Amino acid sequence: MRIRTLASIGCAMLMLAGCGRFGDSAGDSAGDSSWNPTTWFGSSEPETLEPEGGYPTTVEDGRLPVNHITAAHWEPLYEGRLLVVNAIPATEGWWNLALVTEVPMPKGRIRPDENGVLRLRLVGYPPKPGTREASRPANPASDTATVALTLSNEALSPVRQVVITGGGNVVTLNK
Repeated sequence: MRIRTLASIGCAMLMLAGCGRFGDSAGDSAGDSSWNPTTWFGSSEPETLEPEGGYPTTVEDGRLPVNHITAAHWEPLYEGRLLVVNAIPATEGWWNLALVTEVPMPKGRIRPDENGVLRLRLVGYPPKPGTREASRPANPASDTATVALTLSNEALSPVRQVVITGGGNVVTLNK
């Protein structure tokens, strides 16, 4: 029984020693020991989920800021809140309106800045130039757009304030 225990301890010590940097002079050019188990199945580079070249710094989807935000409010949900924003575009025919973060983030992830402020932009696609909708100004009675964004309790926990920017104004909501 004593030999089995000593053999187990000896193996564990060898494995632990393999994680160190001994034998680097005879190792490969990266300076990693061939005894290091973290290098047995691939490179010693740290793995990341970040895409090559990093996350995009600008979103170029062609959407423009919506002209005027008229209202913003919270609606309670079972597991969070619904941020509801009403706006009036400059002309008729705007489509695919959405609330997007000012700082690009991975899809489905929203987080505030270091001060707890979540900064959003209200954007959409304007009508094609030369169309009837592009030449007619929006009627506040019939062309009001409503956009909503669902935020879970987990996403809301670090948020202190929400700032929504439109083409002509900014609306601020406290949590």
